[in-house]
Amino acid sequence: MRKKIERQTLHLFLQGELDMNNANDLKISIDTDIEKRGVRTIVFHMDDLKFIDSSGLGVILGRYKKLAPLGGKIQIRNVPAHLYKIMELSGLPKIIEFLPENKSKQKDPHLKGEKK
Repeated sequence: MRKKIERQTLHLFLQGELDMNNANDLKISIDTDIEKRGVRTIVFHMDDLKFIDSSGLGVILGRYKKLAPLGGKIQIRNVPAHLYKIMELSGLPKIIEFLPENKSKQKDPHLKGEKK
């Protein structure tokens, strides 16, 4: 995973798997950025994510619950179709904004469909 912070926005570029083996480390890292760096928006870039389990979904939902009272938000970008089905079953699209690549506000070389 790679991360980039711009003002109060944390961009997380997820790769491989987000599961019980690494979910807690990600949670701690994000919470530190929320508390110490004033992050209020988290953008999960999922172009290169291959697998997510309930622990990974829990990290996303937990950060939503942490940011909502602070006026913050979460965006999820470029979710592979097989992972979107899992997220849809969990109800995440009802509370979190999902964006395809063509809705991205600014060009970023790490977004799906653009040269890296």
